[in-house]
Amino acid sequence: MTSQTSKTIDLLLAESFKEIVVGKPIEKITIKEITDRAGVIRPTFYNHFQDKYELMEWIIREELILPMKPLLEAGQYWEALQKPMDALLSSKAYYLQAARLEGQNSFSSSLQAQVSELILSCIPEQKMQEKLPYAWLTPKRAADFFAASITQGVLGWIYTGMEVPKEEVIDVFMKLCSHSIEDLIHIVE
Repeated sequence: MTSQTSKTIDLLLAESFKEIVVGKPIEKITIKEITDRAGVIRPTFYNHFQDKYELMEWIIREELILPMKPLLEAGQYWEALQKPMDALLSSKAYYLQAARLEGQNSFSSSLQAQVSELILSCIPEQKMQEKLPYAWLTPKRAADFFAASITQGVLGWIYTGMEVPKEEVIDVFMKLCSHSIEDLIHIVE
């Protein structure tokens, strides 16, 4: 199977899954429902994904994370943040439901892990490690810190129905990520 065909099947399964999630909690969705809607047989699903949670992770990576990487590498941070916001809005009904998934395979933990990986992939780890003042403050810990903050911001926007204009949310992210907590405290004094 060519990678193009494989990608096509991944997209077909993802669209099927997203359509079902709009009307049914992820925990209650079966692989059979996904494959029936996609018009493929069950073994095809398992040739591409281990389970529905891995499929959800794939959707997060493909729609929210990967489109940002080239823009981040080019220093186009505002544009990079627009990509996932546009994706969230274009599949709003799906993400409103997916964000409700809690527990071991939660949407939030998958998003946070992938944001952390993205951050790590965009920083020169060796140079960062050399400049950090403490050995325990590793690039991974720094990436996890920012990923947790970003994830909570995204979830907050999703939980409120994505009603706040994306430009306002992006502006808040940019300000929070470029200022220390000390800066923010002094702003309100």
